[in-house]
Amino acid sequence: MSFEIREKPDMVERALLVGIALPGESRREREALLAELVDLVSNLGIGIVESRLEFTRELQAKYLCGIGKAEEIRARAEELGADCVIFDNLLSPSQQREWEKLVNVTVIDREEVILDIFASRARTREAVMQVDLARMQYALPRMTGMWKHLDRQRGGSGGGKGGGAAARGEGEKQIEVDRRLAHERIETIRAELEVVRRQRGTQRKERIRQGIPTAAIVGYTNAGKSSLLNLVTGAGVLAKDILFATLETTSRKIELPDGQPLVLTDTVGFIRNLPHRLVEAFKSTLEEAVLADFLIQVVDASDPDALRHYETTCEVLAGLGAEDKPMVVVWNKCDLIPEEMREVTLEALSAKVACPSLSMSVLREEGVDRLMSACVEMMSHRVCRCSYRIPLSDSRTIALMHRDGKVLSTEYDGNDALVEAILPKEFAARIEHYRI
Repeated sequence: MSFEIREKPDMVERALLVGIALPGESRREREALLAELVDLVSNLGIGIVESRLEFTRELQAKYLCGIGKAEEIRARAEELGADCVIFDNLLSPSQQREWEKLVNVTVIDREEVILDIFASRARTREAVMQVDLARMQYALPRMTGMWKHLDRQRGGSGGGKGGGAAARGEGEKQIEVDRRLAHERIETIRAELEVVRRQRGTQRKERIRQGIPTAAIVGYTNAGKSSLLNLVTGAGVLAKDILFATLETTSRKIELPDGQPLVLTDTVGFIRNLPHRLVEAFKSTLEEAVLADFLIQVVDASDPDALRHYETTCEVLAGLGAEDKPMVVVWNKCDLIPEEMREVTLEALSAKVACPSLSMSVLREEGVDRLMSACVEMMSHRVCRCSYRIPLSDSRTIALMHRDGKVLSTEYDGNDALVEAILPKEFAARIEHYRI
């Protein structure tokens, strides 16, 4: 027996988008979030009849706003013929139910929109499981309202045979069954993800054993992270001008200009007000950022909210325990900034970050050399240039030097190889007895 999450109607054609600004929130911030919601909803292929920002003087438990403002939203939805109201706020299960009773159409909040986008983007088994886990956790407290049709089937108001009490009892039993099945499914997914996490951990330990440094590419969604990885490594990762195009990690090994190997890993894009349960569901993926030697944060420099996107990414990283990780910031899409404003804009952005930064245009393949030089600088403490006398009988060590480092020269002296190489310090320490 399987459990299926209640899905919203597949065909939502006319959506009214509503953002409720709570006391103390700035107009500019709320307008930016609402504009972002427009992009999110558009990515689902849902038609938008209107987006509106409403301000409330005090937080109300039932609708977030007062009944008067709620009635205005209901009337506007009816006037526009909206078949869905989408809130830029996170609604509690009870608030969602109250809004659906009031407007009499489907009500969705920001979290469900993001979950639906993630569900449509998931490609690998791991990503599907992670999204499924988050959706199950979102749906679980909302099950109560799924069985109200049983009340409408009562046939009477009393508690006798065939009456309200009997119907409600059947509903309660069904809720209990589905909740149990949902909890079981959640635990199953968590167990499967733990297996994946251990497998990734084994791969990571092997990289550490080899002394190969790693860098995680992080940043706001649609900033150009996957395009950057493709440009530098030829990875062939899906890179489209859509939100959350990448939900799973891709790692590729490159060689830096000084000969040092480096593993680059692409990660899922961040977003403001990213639902906490999504961060939790994707921890096995985002773990790459936590455990990397340093981070490459990609920011769309042409976006008016570029600095806020940088701050959002830093906030998510802090929540993961990676706030102190060395980082270089890449101001991408600088070619989209008007030429007369480009230099001053990039200087202003760089002045606001407390780490090294550089400008790039991944689309035009400009700035790769600057990025590679920055990576060398970030990892300067990880390598050393030394000379070694290695017996030819130890062919394995010589092979590993070629694999994990940069061999600059090789000469032969009898039964020994005289090798000059740039190696990760961890590797160099293991063959210190060969050093000359």
